[in-house]
Amino acid sequence: MTVRIAPSILSADLGRLKEQVESVVAGGAEWIHVDVMDGHFVPNLTFGAPLIRALRKLTDRPLDVHLMVERPEQYLDDFAEAGATLFTFHPEATVHVQRHLAAARELGMRAGLALNPSTPVGVLHEVMDDVDLVLVMSVNPGFGGQAYLPQATDKIRRVRGLLDQHGARAVLEVDGGITIETIAEAWGAGADTFVAGTSVFGTADPEQAVRNLVRQCAVRV
Repeated sequence: MTVRIAPSILSADLGRLKEQVESVVAGGAEWIHVDVMDGHFVPNLTFGAPLIRALRKLTDRPLDVHLMVERPEQYLDDFAEAGATLFTFHPEATVHVQRHLAAARELGMRAGLALNPSTPVGVLHEVMDDVDLVLVMSVNPGFGGQAYLPQATDKIRRVRGLLDQHGARAVLEVDGGITIETIAEAWGAGADTFVAGTSVFGTADPEQAVRNLVRQCAVRV
C-alpha cells in the first residue's frame, strides 16, 4: 500500500503559495489538500473556487478539496470548473448524500465522504458503491494545529475493515493532528492517505517534512 501525503494549504504561507506548493511536491507530496469552510458548518471561514483555480495553475497534482460547509452541493459546478480533483463533504451537511456523490462523479471529480469524530462508520454502508474516498477526521474540524484524537485509530481500523469487506477501492484518508509522532499509528490501522498542515508548512523545510512523514510509515511496515 502506497503512502500518500496531502499537505493542507490551510497552514501554508499564501504570500508564497507557488514556492510552498513546489516545495512539498519536490518532497513527494502526491496531492494538495484544500480545506473549504463556510463559518457555519464549522466556526471558521477559508477558501473557495478562486484558490482552487489558482492552485490548478501552479501544479498538476490532484487537488483534494474538503468541504466543511452547509449544502456542499451548491459548490459542485464551481469547484469542478475551477479544477478540483476530489470533492469530499460531510453527510450531516446535506440531505441527499448519494445524489451529490453521484453528481461529483458526473462532473469529472472523484467523490468523497468525511466522517467527523462522532459520525458513525455505518453511514458508509448505504453509499459504498458511490465513494472514491473516505476521510476520517482525527480532530473536530474547523481549525488547524489540533492534536490527534486517540480514538480515531480504532475508527480508521473499522473503516478499513468495511472497505476490505466490500472489496472497495476507495482511498482511506486521515485528517487532523498528523505528525511524525502519529502518522505511523494511523498507517498501521489501515489509512493510506494523510492530510498534514502544520507539521509540513509549519516547519522550516516543508520538502523534508513530507519525506519524514513517509519515512515514519516505512519504519512501521
